[in-house]
Amino acid sequence: MPLDAETFDALIDTVRRFVSERLRPLEAQVEADDAIPAEVVEEMKQLGLFGLSIAEEYGGLGLTMSEECRVAIEMGRTTPAFRSAFGTNVGIGSQGLVIAGSDEQKREWLPKIASGEIVTSFALTEPDVGSDSGSVKTRAVKDGDTYKLSGTKRYITNADKADLFTVMARTGDEPGGRGVSAFLVPRDLPGVSVGEPEKKMGQKGAKVADLNLDEVPVPAANRLGEEGQGFKIAMQVLDRGRLHISAVCVGVAERLIADCVAYAGERKQFGKAIAEHQLIQAMIADSKTEALAARALVLETAAKKDAGENVVMESAAAKYYASEMVGRVADRAVQIFGGAGYIADYGIERLYRDVRLFRIYEGTSQIQQIIIARETMKRGG
Repeated sequence: MPLDAETFDALIDTVRRFVSERLRPLEAQVEADDAIPAEVVEEMKQLGLFGLSIAEEYGGLGLTMSEECRVAIEMGRTTPAFRSAFGTNVGIGSQGLVIAGSDEQKREWLPKIASGEIVTSFALTEPDVGSDSGSVKTRAVKDGDTYKLSGTKRYITNADKADLFTVMARTGDEPGGRGVSAFLVPRDLPGVSVGEPEKKMGQKGAKVADLNLDEVPVPAANRLGEEGQGFKIAMQVLDRGRLHISAVCVGVAERLIADCVAYAGERKQFGKAIAEHQLIQAMIADSKTEALAARALVLETAAKKDAGENVVMESAAAKYYASEMVGRVADRAVQIFGGAGYIADYGIERLYRDVRLFRIYEGTSQIQQIIIARETMKRGG
């Protein structure tokens, strides 16, 4: 059920003001502290941002994919770490539960996820397993009405803060994805430990860390769906996550273009504003055109998903195109700003580093290419 237009417009307006008045002034501080201020996270909870995609009956806003993408575009206009604070609750951390959870599981967890009372993480990647996600090695051995989970998960977003992990683990001896099942693993179970957050290139304030599972007793009631359905659930979760990330990429590109236009209008070289030089105009034109194309692809695909169509190929294409596009836009932004683009004070070099991750997580660009080609061939071109 989409929100009525007036309510949704009010939400977008609120998010836009929150981004420009509250979040943008904090960007340098978040970068320096490698942390998002606690009071800002509280404000995000009050705005309902942790429950964007969760049904209203569980206390969420129940946004459609199209609506969620439009909120994600607005959130893209500031440091991506802010969005990441609630992003796992909206996307990969909760969607396994939304897609495959029983009524009891949903009643138990979704209200707390929607309010932000608990933070969720999606634990798929392992030290030796990233792109080939059907090869997970973490084991879940059934023992009466519990499973004993053992293994290590790597680069898990928000693991430092998470209270609940959706963990992909191997329950059967079948090779590939067919032997993988999905489990809801609360952080407070014995044998769960989280490593130190990694130092990384960008997106300071958004943490990734290892999740270690040592014979963790997980009740069978915490399994999502049937045994062996985990890989299928993970792929459906990533479908939605990829569209969300694509929308964030569009937002960051739009922010960078606005910054470039403002700077090019003021900065003078050869006696006139650099915006009057045609080679600068060409970079702005290329960036604007690509950002418009990505926006159109994302919103069209989101509308198809809302209509119940299969969008495996389209969401992969959106993620591939939008993440590569924002990388090119960020690169041109550094070029337009010149020396200032390389200096921390202007924030351009920070965004240049921040957007690099978009081409890697939730499926690398190369994995998206494989999915796009496979699906295109399946559909006969």
